[in-house]
Amino acid sequence: MATNRTFTMIKPDAFKAGNSGAILKMIEEAGFKIVAMKATQLTPALAGKFYEVHQERPFYKDLCAYMSSGPIIAAILEKENAVEDFRTLIGATNPANAAEGTIRKIFATSIEANAVHGSDSDENAAIEGSFYFSQTERVG
Repeated sequence: MATNRTFTMIKPDAFKAGNSGAILKMIEEAGFKIVAMKATQLTPALAGKFYEVHQERPFYKDLCAYMSSGPIIAAILEKENAVEDFRTLIGATNPANAAEGTIRKIFATSIEANAVHGSDSDENAAIEGSFYFSQTERVG
């Protein structure tokens, strides 16, 4: 069953480059309502827990190191068909393959430094949002 919420993170590369405001503007202009948002920095242990689904993959250690290398912005977004619409807005994981006008096409510099994370399913959106936010931290 589709929900109307998804989860995103503005990754360390985009945060460091000063692109957070422009990315958030694109998100809002695409009709998403931000219902929870905070700037934070993951420790390597927390990055490992968040990405534990990938722990057997060869990129896992590099991913955890990268995601704990600087501040991020975590957010829960609301819109009808949120997960699918957000995946369209951010574009392909590899910015070279991302459609023109997508967040990753505009702001990503590589597959790893691809500016934003977006949940890939309603189930993962709920899990990932709960990792960063308690129910009392959410609007609405």
